[in-house]
Amino acid sequence: MNNTEIRRSVIGITMGDPAGNGPELCVQALLHKAIYEECRPLIVGDANVIEKAAVLLGHPELTVHRVDSVEQAAFTWGIIDVYHLDLVDLARFEYGKVSAMCGRAAFECVRKVIELALDDEVDATCTNALNKEAMNLALAPEGMHFDGHTEIYAHYTHTEKYTMLLAHHDLRVVHVSTHCSLREACDRVEKQRVLDVIHIADSACRSFGIPRPRIAVAGLNPHAGENGLFGREELDEIIPAIRAAQDEGLCVDGPVPPDSLFPKALGGWYDIVVAMYHDQGHIPLKTVGFVYDREKQAWKAVEGVNITLGLPIIRTSVDHGTGFDQAGKGTSNELSLLNAIQYAVTMARNRNIKE
Repeated sequence: MNNTEIRRSVIGITMGDPAGNGPELCVQALLHKAIYEECRPLIVGDANVIEKAAVLLGHPELTVHRVDSVEQAAFTWGIIDVYHLDLVDLARFEYGKVSAMCGRAAFECVRKVIELALDDEVDATCTNALNKEAMNLALAPEGMHFDGHTEIYAHYTHTEKYTMLLAHHDLRVVHVSTHCSLREACDRVEKQRVLDVIHIADSACRSFGIPRPRIAVAGLNPHAGENGLFGREELDEIIPAIRAAQDEGLCVDGPVPPDSLFPKALGGWYDIVVAMYHDQGHIPLKTVGFVYDREKQAWKAVEGVNITLGLPIIRTSVDHGTGFDQAGKGTSNELSLLNAIQYAVTMARNRNIKE
């Protein structure tokens, strides 16, 4: 292994639900030679499914290299290294269909890539989308249930304090709560949780190379509560958390009314936004990241990255679903996966520099 190879981080990339567009996105992303100049990518999945995707995309010349250890990987453009997990029976396989077999396959890929990261076999992990219904269909007989990737990572890394970050270029959003009802989300707006997420936001930006992050905290209620006129969550929970963070020397502004906060963030006022609940953060980011071409009736761009913060390992992800409606058609857009890989590379480099 030469010095150039040593400087390139190993990025473990899951194939996602094989019935979705994840396998196609893996192949499309690794057709970009620049990826191999930035890192050493390793697909964690079923080699048979990746081979099928390569042929479907019109690239039968690609070599799908099956490995059962990271050391066996070639990490060379034109060769797709796959940490092969024999998970999919192609005779029973259908694109765009929810199945326990595919749900199990997606789950096992995630579990394996976490294991590789915890064992320092890969420097960072990057996930394609899984289908929650299919995964939990497979796990139900074992009495297991996960809401999604974030909860799987938290469970297998024994992490209690974590949150989701979404990023589209320099617009970054973290969340006080994500996958719960709106009623429960309001109840989760508590001083300590808001303060914890502010800390995670600050740490995340530093991992991206931002030395003094500017953090904006959104209000929960319209107009950030108008001093208690539209609710007391800002007065009782959010403002005390902001003041505690400011007392620690963090650069925090808020609570900012959400309808004006995101235009400011897009304008460069802040490095990261703390949103109070799932849709408050997701809607503005996906509005700028997902671009649909009306004339061509196709997605022009599907950009954005999903990052789980607070973990002992690095996890980035595409910021879209399994694309069951596009799977097997060769029309999916790999931009989000490319963005996720680049974020994983940046975070791995900065972590290595600190160490």
